[in-house]
Amino acid sequence: MSIEIANESSVEVCETTIVSVARYALDKMSVSQLAELSIVIVENDVMADLHERWMDLSGPTDVMAFPMDEYGSSGGPEPGESGAAMLGDIVLCPSFAEEQARKAGHGLAEELHLLTVHGVLHLLGYDHAEPEEEREMFSLQNRLLADFRQARAEAVQHDADSRVLGAVGLEGSSTDDTPRA
Repeated sequence: MSIEIANESSVEVCETTIVSVARYALDKMSVSQLAELSIVIVENDVMADLHERWMDLSGPTDVMAFPMDEYGSSGGPEPGESGAAMLGDIVLCPSFAEEQARKAGHGLAEELHLLTVHGVLHLLGYDHAEPEEEREMFSLQNRLLADFRQARAEAVQHDADSRVLGAVGLEGSSTDDTPRA
């Protein structure tokens, strides 16, 4: 799976974790490893232009998703295609999302993770225009985020355990060949 990310904004973000949460969500949704995704991080004015041009709504927004027609609803390339298929583009606006993060009581990174998963789900055909659709999409979004956080915490703990156990294992050994009296 190929995920390209470009930060065209002045806001510093951790691109690695944004890609990680996107990859995690796509994997959990059984999206083909041949899929390609593009994530672009933009300023408020760029997002406002996109929002008005594509949604006919004024002002910036937090996230927009632009699915590609060539990607099938089955989670993989259309039948007969042997190469990679472009899933689509997710556009994030961290300047806009900062206020949302503050109101929600978490950091910008968490908000961008949420928006990335939200964008992935839109690319996969989920919507929230109707109450039932909203319940389904937001429930799935929350579950994916919770699972990602847990998997990430476990990976960090495993890494910490490995370092501690590695250090403990080295303490009792001697690499010095000098005989001891």
